[in-house]
Parts: sequence; C-alpha cells; structure tokens
Amino acid sequence: MTVPLVETQALARHYRLGSGRILRALDGVDIAIGKGETLGLVGESGSGKSTLGRTLVGLQRPSEGIVRFDGRDTADAAGSHLRELRRRRQMVFQDPSGALNPRMTIGTTLQEHLLVQGWSRAAARARQPDVLAQAGLPGEFAERYPHEISGGQRQRAVIARAIATDPDFLVADEPVSALDVSTRAQIINLLRHLQRARGLSMLFISHDLSIVAHICRTVAVMYLGRIVEIAPRTALFETALHPYTRTLLSAIPLPDPARERARPHVSLRGETPDPSAPPGGCHFHPRCPIATTECTETSPLLRTLAAGHQVACHHAGPATAAL
Repeated sequence: MTVPLVETQALARHYRLGSGRILRALDGVDIAIGKGETLGLVGESGSGKSTLGRTLVGLQRPSEGIVRFDGRDTADAAGSHLRELRRRRQMVFQDPSGALNPRMTIGTTLQEHLLVQGWSRAAARARQPDVLAQAGLPGEFAERYPHEISGGQRQRAVIARAIATDPDFLVADEPVSALDVSTRAQIINLLRHLQRARGLSMLFISHDLSIVAHICRTVAVMYLGRIVEIAPRTALFETALHPYTRTLLSAIPLPDPARERARPHVSLRGETPDPSAPPGGCHFHPRCPIATTECTETSPLLRTLAAGHQVACHHAGPATAAL
C-alpha cells in the first residue's frame, strides 16, 4: 500500500435505541486506504457499510476510536482544517433522486455546493460547465431539474457535485444499485476514469462482488459491524480464508451453466443476528460451518496470514480455504 490517506483505529459507531439497547453499527473497525487506491467494501445489508462510509467523510461522528485523514486526527477539526476536510472528502450516494433537491436545477445544485465551500458565485458558475463535462453531461443540463433527466444522468450529476471541489477521497455508496444494467457499466467506467485521472482514493461500497472485482484492487468484507477479511482482489477471489467470504463468493452466478452446476455452493444456516444484540465471541459463529467453542467465547482479531491478506477467524488458514 502507498502512504495511507484515510485510516481508522478501533472505530465504533453506536446508536441508542429504546429500552436501553445499543445498536453497534461499527464495532472496532481498522482499515487503511492508500493515496490513489480504491478499497472495495462488501457485506450483507445492515452490516455497517454505509455507516462506515458516512463516518469516514464526517457525516457521522465516531462513538469511539479514531479516523485519520492525511495523517491527522479528524475528531477535533475546526475552522480552516474542518473546511479543508469538507472539500477533500466527498460522497456519492446510493439514490441519486434522494441526493438532489427536486426544487433546484442541476446547475444551482452545483453552485450551492461550491458556495458553502467558500467559492464566489461567479467562480461557482464558471466551474459548472467543466464538472458537468467531466461527469459526461452536456452544459445545457445545468438548466434542468432532476425529474427531467434519467436515473443515470441524475447519478452523473451527483458525481459532478462530488468532484466539483477537487476532493482527494471519495466514498461511493452503492452508486449503481438503483440503475439498470447498461447504465451501471457506464457509471462504473466513469468512476474508474475519474479515479485514475484525478488520483482519487476511494471507498467503493457494494453488495455486488462482480462489480467490486472490476473496480477495486483491495477488498474488505464486513459482517455485523466488523471487518472479517481484507485482501488484494485476486487473493480474495481465489483463496478466501473466512467462511463468510466464501459464502458470499459462492453466491456469484457463473455464466457457464456446467461450471455453475459443478462448483460447490456454501449455504448459511439461520438468519443474520440482531445487531443490537450480537452474539458473543465471533459474531459469525451461530451461522459458521466450522465454529468451535473458542469461537463462541473469544472474538478473533484481524491477523495477517499472507502478504496483504488479513482475516479475523480462529481457524482460518490454508487447510480451511477449501471448505
């Protein structure tokens, strides 16, 4: 990895529910994203992926732990440091319709985004055609309202807003899940182009591992608020070490029916536990096919088993990779 631009240490985000219950959306997350690198984040719905993304860009504050950006703790950022962080960290949301003000034209939305960053109105207006073009939209789209353009064009407008401040870090939270298949490919290719052309660091959140394999060099797997495996893309897809990761990979459909029938499929028992009352020890143990008493009593830490390959499992290793 290059020098980390974004890193967390024991990051936690808790929500207080009724009757004194606490939902631990993030539970001790340690990740690092190098400058110019893209980290893919996968896991089931409710695993904490979006919460992590929002916390990394400052939309939510950590309950515990540390978020560092470019080597500096973001917890006490204020004044010029806070304004700099807001400019350098941006987010592309899952639902472009909900991310755009329906009463504002696309151009006004872009201008307002820059005005709150301290730009003059004249400078913001002059910036508008350039960022629209970089997002693949004609200049005349500045005069259109969100309901007058397609879903893919709305997502391009959201991306244009995100890159308008020349950020260094971008969180793309399920950016194509609401789009049709052909439009998905266009948006994915746009994000790849922008990431390479601008040298962006990116957290790409998705439940679709095939998309993650296409755009990300490194992949992290999250389950019930914890990172259970991090590895380079090839290593994860070829030699996944955590039972949960292998389950996710077995759910990816293969285009060859013969290969699809021949390969082993891993099924999980039971349902995802309530995140406000997670099981003790390893959170995955009630559904794990290789769980032992140790798994029910002790929470596994992320440990490195190969170059760049970390896993949080008591029994992970070469012998379990084929299970």
